[in-house]
Amino acid sequence: MSGSKRLQDVPDLLAIIHHAQLDPHANDAVLHEACSAACHLGLGGFCTYPDRLNVARELLGPACKTRLVAVVGFPFGTTSASLKLAEAEWAADQGADNIDLVPSFWALHNGYLNAFAEEIATVSAIGLPVHVVLDIARLPEDTLALAVEATIDAGATGIQSGNGFGSVVSDIQIKRLAELCRGRCAIKAVGGVSSLNQVLQLVESGAGLLGTSRGTQLAQELRQSRQ
Repeated sequence: MSGSKRLQDVPDLLAIIHHAQLDPHANDAVLHEACSAACHLGLGGFCTYPDRLNVARELLGPACKTRLVAVVGFPFGTTSASLKLAEAEWAADQGADNIDLVPSFWALHNGYLNAFAEEIATVSAIGLPVHVVLDIARLPEDTLALAVEATIDAGATGIQSGNGFGSVVSDIQIKRLAELCRGRCAIKAVGGVSSLNQVLQLVESGAGLLGTSRGTQLAQELRQSRQ
């Protein structure tokens, strides 16, 4: 099947793209441009740091359907559970619609599954949809399976494949994650997502959301391909 035909078969592709603006050196002008583009193009989400949420919330405005996503514990999840909760609560107060939470990999790798899950459950309890960022490329198979089960049991809305650092996410990794999740939560593919062909492969492998710093560029390319 041709790429153009496959694109036509995914009518809501724009709605599953979350554009990430996570450059720590970006200024207000960059944030303004990214927010405006995400809203204008009809992207499903705009993801940024908590300290930029109040500006991003104002830029998106009440009429924009693009959801505001805040990263918590980003990028490596090395802050305490209490700090992550405080960060998530603050993000909610600033107008965040979703949370992308980086969990405690230290707890996970040391077998403290209760602590790992409790942190996720506590943040999930604030009432916003929570996607837990599992660095699946670095997790052994048995550890990944345990992490998925603990994440779902803790009440997370979805699982994100990675934090965007390191290797490019593959369709094989997303297929495996889909097998483990078994439709019980959303799957967000993140990591070097930079082409429409890659987007299609990830969606066909089971991703329901896509996080990328090239979200607005991909949306523009998609619009052009459908003209």
